[in-house]
Amino acid sequence: MDATASSAPPASPVADDAEAMIRLEGVGKTYPDGTVAVHELDLEVARGEMVCLVGPSGCGKSTTLKMINRLIEPTTGRIWLDGSDVTDVDPVELRRGIGYVIQQIGLFPHQRIEQNVMTVPLLYGESKATARERAHELLTTVGLDPELYARRYPHELSGGQRQRVGVARALAANPPVLLMDEPFGAVDPVVRGRLQDEFRRLQAELGKTVVLVTHDIDEAIRMGDRVAVFAAGGRLAQYATPAELLAHPADEQVADFVGAGGLRTLTVTRLREEHLEPIDGVSAGELGAAIDIDSSLEDALAAMLRDDKPMIGVRRGPRFLGVLTPAGVHRALRESLR
Repeated sequence: MDATASSAPPASPVADDAEAMIRLEGVGKTYPDGTVAVHELDLEVARGEMVCLVGPSGCGKSTTLKMINRLIEPTTGRIWLDGSDVTDVDPVELRRGIGYVIQQIGLFPHQRIEQNVMTVPLLYGESKATARERAHELLTTVGLDPELYARRYPHELSGGQRQRVGVARALAANPPVLLMDEPFGAVDPVVRGRLQDEFRRLQAELGKTVVLVTHDIDEAIRMGDRVAVFAAGGRLAQYATPAELLAHPADEQVADFVGAGGLRTLTVTRLREEHLEPIDGVSAGELGAAIDIDSSLEDALAAMLRDDKPMIGVRRGPRFLGVLTPAGVHRALRESLR
């Protein structure tokens, strides 16, 4: 995720101050040997938004994440969390109020799964009974039946299941902010896709503010409400919605990096009623299973291929809207690229 920033990156579509959960103002990190990890970064994350930080190795995205919860102290600038300067807060207390998920989940190997998730509530003084009840609720939330998994040990779970436990543990204190550093990088591609979908659903349901670091532009496009593309030297090359990033990259290097246009645009292009055809004259044998109007073009094409049908039905809730044909896909994609 390598692009070089222009001398003056385009203004980001930031939220109003009243709505910003996280705000970085001129934040930089320079190490004693002169290495600049992050260069004068201005960035805002709205309340309830998921923002993905993406870029090549060594571009400062993980350093930025760690400066938010003060695992790394910035050299310059200020960081605001829900209106408060994080430098005015004790670092340990600050971290207790921020969920943190990393690639190597770091579960306690000799504790059962429920005990791993209970750790933070117990630190806050909750009773064991309340902490256990909270742990079971969270395991259910992340798709792990507590009847089956609560009493198991980490080594008895798959990599994807352990990652879900890591997310549950990060949510245990009900933090408003969740920081995630390559959270799905240690699992195979099939499980990774499922975890991405599950977490996106979970985030929409819980309304957490999420900052997620990834080196995978496909993951950033799929997961983020907005994407911050970092360039070498810790500079912000572009900050935009996935659709805007793909359709209007800030410069040629950003375009090369994100692979603007083409198949990735399918992921961020949503169906609209004007893309559909009426069902009149369509036989049942031509029609695949219906999908929701909020689906992406990628979802629609996958359904056509799965059902081996030349068109697919589209609905809004119980109401049938029409059918999507290859011509409709072409129109939608052309409009998106334009």
